[in-house]
Parts: sequence; C-alpha cells; structure tokens
Amino acid sequence: MRVRGATGVSTSADDPATVIESAGALVWRVRDGGLQVQLIHRPRYDDWSWPKGKVDPGEALPTTAAREVTEETGKPVSLGLPLPGLEYLTPEGRVKRVHYWAATRVHSRSPAVTARAPVPPVDPAEIDDVRWLGVDEAAGRLTRAADRIPLEALIEEHEKGRLATTALVVARHGKALARTSWHGDEASRPLTPTGHAQSAALVPVLAAFGVDAVVTSRWRRCADTIEPYSRAARLESLPSEYVTEADHERSPSRVAALIRALLEAGAPSLLCTHRPVLPTVLDVLGQHSRRSVASALPTKDPYLEPGEALVTHVTQSAKGPRVVGVEKVLPPLH
Repeated sequence: MRVRGATGVSTSADDPATVIESAGALVWRVRDGGLQVQLIHRPRYDDWSWPKGKVDPGEALPTTAAREVTEETGKPVSLGLPLPGLEYLTPEGRVKRVHYWAATRVHSRSPAVTARAPVPPVDPAEIDDVRWLGVDEAAGRLTRAADRIPLEALIEEHEKGRLATTALVVARHGKALARTSWHGDEASRPLTPTGHAQSAALVPVLAAFGVDAVVTSRWRRCADTIEPYSRAARLESLPSEYVTEADHERSPSRVAALIRALLEAGAPSLLCTHRPVLPTVLDVLGQHSRRSVASALPTKDPYLEPGEALVTHVTQSAKGPRVVGVEKVLPPLH
C-alpha cells in the first residue's frame, strides 16, 4: 500500500492496461461541535468505505469525485481540500490509484449543480446504507485500515482550522488564434477550435468545485472561455477591464486589489485572465498563503497552459483570508 500526496491534480494518462484511476471524497460536516463524516456500505463486498469510483473516459479527476459521491450518496457535493490518496495492487495485478478530496454538501439548485450532467439515483444493489458518523466511530467502522489515512488528514485540517474552505479558481483562457494570424485588434482575437473544446472541458471541473461567481477579462478569448460555464450554470459573468493584458500593464495594482477582494469575499469564484497577468495574480495569492502552499504555486512562464485552471482553497481566518491548498487541473479533451 502506498500513500499518494495531494498537492495537485494530474490529468495525464498512464497505461490504462495497468493503471485504474478512481476518485472520491470524504464528505464532512460539524454537528454539536463534533466533526462527522459520511460512510457508505456496499453489499457486494459487505464493507464500509468512502464514496468513490472509476474515472469515465474524458473525465478530470475532480469531476469523477463529485459525480461518484452524488451517485453513491444521493446528494451533490462541492469539493474542498485535496487529501492523501492511496495506491495499491488489485487481485488482477493492476495498479489502482484513488484520489480523495474533502467535500461538503451543496444545494441541488446551486449554480454549480445546475451546470453538472444528470446523475442516476443511488442503486441499492451497489450502496445499501449511507451513514453520518463521528470521526472516531468512522475510523473503527472502516473495513480497510488504509482508508483511515485520508480521514486522519481530514481531522488534522479541521483541528488546525483549515478544513472549511471555498475555491478561488484562476483559469488561463483557452488556446487562441496566433497574433500573427489575426488582423483585427487584440481585444477581439478569438479562440481556436481547440480553445473552444478546452472551454467546454472546464465546465464540469468548475462545477465540481462549486463555482458560483465568474469574473473575466473583457477581451474576447477570455469571455468565450468562460461562456460555456456561465451558460450551463445560468450565471451572469462580471467582465473586468482590470485583468486585460493592456490594463494590467498600466495598473497591476488594480489586478492585485481585485484578487484580494475575491479572497476576502469567501465565495467559490472563477477568474479568467491572460498569461501576462498571472504573475501579479500569483504574487497576491502567495502573500496570502502559508509557506508550503506558496511554494507550490507556479513560478515559471507560462505559469498555466491554455485552458488550465489553478484551484486555490481559501479559508477565512482572524487574520484575513488564507490560501491553505492549491492544485492545477488541465481537463482532458474529449
């Protein structure tokens, strides 16, 4: 049994003949001052475990986690901090990797759930019991000892006041037409077909992290990148002049102020911007991060690939907002 770290999300594919990728979550809540988690019982194996399942073709890992939890518990969730995953050999000799997040329930009419694909009801032949348990009872109820590893991490984050988070997602716009191939003004340079595909691929990832507010550069390639999510979630995006390339060059301080405002708002949000703007964005995020998280932020140009998202997990502390986790997600194209 090997424990996998959870500082980031990789969507690169290993050999599917030998590696089974799966994802799930530890759904948590606080009741009467105590931390509780949700376990499922599978009659086929007669075991108690965390909701999880295999990655479907074309799915990013966070999308799988949110979908599988809903399929197995009957309730939609929003993903929070990544937790340690597990890696082990199946009886058939294949490597199985399980990726975990902390998660909380979200209302079925929230914008993020509206943006998700429909999920079938719980199949009682697969899951015949779902229970909320205190963490000590849950640790004793889990069938496999290794499943206590992500639970221990969840408890530690709770004890340190870092478990209750919201996501601030920073996305670089999808692949755009080359400057040399475009004869219009820079603000209207469009996405390529690949860029449009990347925009569509972002939708289920943003939904998995519960995004319910969207801020974007006014320039076309950014506005078009977030349009599929805004449409699916039935959200009005907030276009901003501050995060265009030209306005950032004139006043980086306005970009910094916008990022601070988004951090302080404490709402699951998306910012879509351009590569030259990212150093300012990352600098502000680093100023609000603990050291280990700041060191995990991208440091080399291009910082994010076209269509890639940086998911930061933000908690509100007595000293203001703190970034307590970060992961990069590049959704696979169908």
